[in-house]
Amino acid sequence: MSRLDIKTRDRAQTVVEGLYQDLERRIIASPPGLCPVDMASSFLKLCHAQTCGKCVPCRVGLGQLQHLLDDVLDLSDDVDLDIIQLIEKTAKTIRDSADCAIGTEAANMVLRGLQGFREDYIEHVTNHRCVASIQNLKQPVPCIALCPAEVDVPGYISLVLEGKCDDAVRLIRKDNPFPIVCALICEHPCEARCRRNLIDAPINIRGMKRYAVDHCGKVAIPERMPDTGKKVAIIGGGPSGLSAAYFLSLMGHHVTVFEKRTHLGGMLRYGIPSYRLPRERLQEDIDAILSAGVEVKTDYDIGSGDSIQKLRDDYDAVYISIGAHTHKTIGIEGEYARGVISAVEILRSMGDDTMPDFKDKQVVVIGGGNVAMDVARTAKRLGAKKVSIVYRRRRQDMTALPEEIEGAIAEGCELLDLKAPARIKSTKDGDVECLFVKPQIAGEADKAGRPRPMDAQAEEECIPCQIIISAIGQATVTEHFEQYGIPINRGNIVATRSSGIESIPGIFAGGDCVSGPSTVINAVAAGKVAAANIDNYLGYHHVIECDVEIPAPRHGDHPPCARVEMKERLPGERGGDFGEIEKGMTEEEAQYEALRCLRCDHYGLGVFKGGRVKKW
Repeated sequence: MSRLDIKTRDRAQTVVEGLYQDLERRIIASPPGLCPVDMASSFLKLCHAQTCGKCVPCRVGLGQLQHLLDDVLDLSDDVDLDIIQLIEKTAKTIRDSADCAIGTEAANMVLRGLQGFREDYIEHVTNHRCVASIQNLKQPVPCIALCPAEVDVPGYISLVLEGKCDDAVRLIRKDNPFPIVCALICEHPCEARCRRNLIDAPINIRGMKRYAVDHCGKVAIPERMPDTGKKVAIIGGGPSGLSAAYFLSLMGHHVTVFEKRTHLGGMLRYGIPSYRLPRERLQEDIDAILSAGVEVKTDYDIGSGDSIQKLRDDYDAVYISIGAHTHKTIGIEGEYARGVISAVEILRSMGDDTMPDFKDKQVVVIGGGNVAMDVARTAKRLGAKKVSIVYRRRRQDMTALPEEIEGAIAEGCELLDLKAPARIKSTKDGDVECLFVKPQIAGEADKAGRPRPMDAQAEEECIPCQIIISAIGQATVTEHFEQYGIPINRGNIVATRSSGIESIPGIFAGGDCVSGPSTVINAVAAGKVAAANIDNYLGYHHVIECDVEIPAPRHGDHPPCARVEMKERLPGERGGDFGEIEKGMTEEEAQYEALRCLRCDHYGLGVFKGGRVKKW
């Protein structure tokens, strides 16, 4: 008998690993609206199956915990609320006494569930049912449910498949008046739970929208409803304000947008470089919105609480959507040296067609979000000799989209992760000479699951540079609104989920000034919500709908296949100009990708729950 054997995977292990991958895809494809208690029970069963059986807390304790969850889920049994405390006590005991992570983390998972959806446990125990939101399951189609604006994704994909791109754009505009902008830069949260994940990979939803807007021609907006005589003022001409203006104008109200800057668009114009969002494409969406009868007053600055009062006196309702246009300070020595600039400042000047001079200079960008990637790639295009991105966490902890990080690196930007800015050294004349950074190590995870950076036992490092760009976050200027009595919390306006301001009837707020810096689709959704509730406040209940006929699904199998990815210009071509990077799909690619859609609006829960919201 041999002393040692070469280890190879046997057939059983190969199959088990395949099953793990199937399970992972199934978890990824879990749609919103599932019973969280039932999900917790299912995860606990999986954890219990992994135990080695050595320690009692894991082997026996997880089984006992499973029995308690089964009692909560068994709607025929009468149990009292004490069972919730018993679940919590049992989970804490397992967490504190299990020998390894299998038992400890299983118990932690149950405890996090108790903190996150305790009301679901209470509803199961007291009323023997799920909470109302789970029972009703308003939107059973995962991609629509995860789109903040609830755009009818399967509907417009099916229209693209039939070659009806103009109808696809009409359908998108029912919920989102920025189809072109979102086709180019949306972060596509709708793809996160696409049921196609069960088979291979999610549908390229943004790519399908891009094909629709590239091949639709000029699509007219719906006819305006009868004039109501009501006047609405909108403070801020960004995506949230313009979305609200579009829908309110379609409803027949007189809408005036007051914009501080010379051009409309907000952060779409003053925060996103033209290589990602060409100005002429942005203007197409803005022109369509204005064609609904929206009046605009640019270069209008809300200078005081009195200005807000005047708008409130002259208009029947006011919507505040000013966005987050100021920068946060770095908080280190030397940050006011000449050559330290905020990312917001640079992108704003470029929005007004004023290009900074970075030719042959060494540039350091501080930050790890999409804005940091935008200014780093912009600096390269403006002739910088070297661009370094400094981030205090790891690359995988960056908030920027992976494709944005990869794009910056491909274009020649240097990524220095786990480096925390310590101080800025200046020349005798007050110009930036270098940035000193302190090496970091990844520590314990924070509440969001990202490891906290901690100072490493290493000396500070010097990064020579002439320009330092701060891209560590944005803030909202709110003092004028605070003077008027509008509640402010931690720099943001406090508004209800319906966009109203409590105790001040007729004033609404939404977008980045309420949520903090967010995405374009979240801003659009805030404008849509505000429009609906302002319309109600004015005494109406107008309905926004689209009469486009959705094609019936094509029958056929759905074997695993590749996802169509968007192509980009080569890094060597694109790094020296501001021409658009991304290329849209060909007709062949769009047809192929559209056929991958499983049409959840028709099959499965879609057929029982209606599949789509035809009007709002």
